[in-house]
Amino acid sequence: MNDFIEIRVDNEELQRALNQLTQKTSNLRPLMRNIAGILEDSVEENFDKEGRSDKWTLLAKSTIKQRTKKGYWPGKILQMRGELAASITSKYDDNSATVGTNKVYAAIHQFGGNAGKNKKVKILARPYLKIGNKESDQIIFLIQGYLK
Repeated sequence: MNDFIEIRVDNEELQRALNQLTQKTSNLRPLMRNIAGILEDSVEENFDKEGRSDKWTLLAKSTIKQRTKKGYWPGKILQMRGELAASITSKYDDNSATVGTNKVYAAIHQFGGNAGKNKKVKILARPYLKIGNKESDQIIFLIQGYLK
């Protein structure tokens, strides 16, 4: 089985178009840079709106009480000091676009689980590393435009 496709044409215009397509698909970095920007904007919007189509569950009364004592309430659900939201970065290369954080505690907020001493505190999932339909449509539009 061949790992390549060879197309031969005598039409100069078509040949130019195929050459442009080859150039564009062999260098996806500009596309990936734009996609990474969309991903990062989406995560920022999730923090700002505290979830979108699936709003985040409100904090437990005990958590609100603790935050109030420390001067962090009223406030945003996942932004006691804003460190998690501020840690969000996007990266891209020739073949991929990613968004993420270097905070160790980030996963517990994304997926939920038990935390604290002896894992007695249940933290509900509040997915912030998530894209919505709007972002999916933007990415599809970018890809389609890139391939034109």
